[in-house]
Amino acid sequence: MPTETEPRLRLEQYLGLQIKRQRQAQSLKLADVARIAGISQGMLSKIENAQVSTSLDTLSRLCDVLGMPMAKLFSQYDQPDGNALLVKAGEGLEVVRRGTEKGHTYHLLNHARGPKKNFEAYMVTMDDASEEFPTFAHPGTEFLHLLEGELVYRHGNQLYHMQAGDSLTFDGETPHGPEKLVQVPIRLLSIMNYGDE
Repeated sequence: MPTETEPRLRLEQYLGLQIKRQRQAQSLKLADVARIAGISQGMLSKIENAQVSTSLDTLSRLCDVLGMPMAKLFSQYDQPDGNALLVKAGEGLEVVRRGTEKGHTYHLLNHARGPKKNFEAYMVTMDDASEEFPTFAHPGTEFLHLLEGELVYRHGNQLYHMQAGDSLTFDGETPHGPEKLVQVPIRLLSIMNYGDE
């Protein structure tokens, strides 16, 4: 299953991290920054490690010592969270598509949230030298990248001999599919772009 994003940092963690990064970027010692800011070294360490909540006055003094505007300290805290989807190796959702029963395995590497689907990405594995292959036709553009193995791929009336490292891009509405498996196992990355449909 897809891995969820890490939980958002608490404000204390975020502020401590920003202060520590700024101090280390300038190669400043904890003791020196604490002394000039008028706080103990222990307190600065606790602030950097999010073990205490500190006052705005203390934060303001630390920003002055580090030559950093206070606004910069907070500037990225309330940015919208990223909306990336991480699928760890081998954890793509196995799905059934034409050809599944003939020794082909399809792992969906992405899923769209909401009703609109712009693209789909599959890791296709073929480990059986069966000569029966499904033919596909769908809207949009398809991109194939052969990671492992060797095959002949049909698009319309054309045949394309593909070896590991080769890519093929084509109109998905023209009937297409594997024609011959030359060397198995085959691992094929398939990305279908549906555009704005």
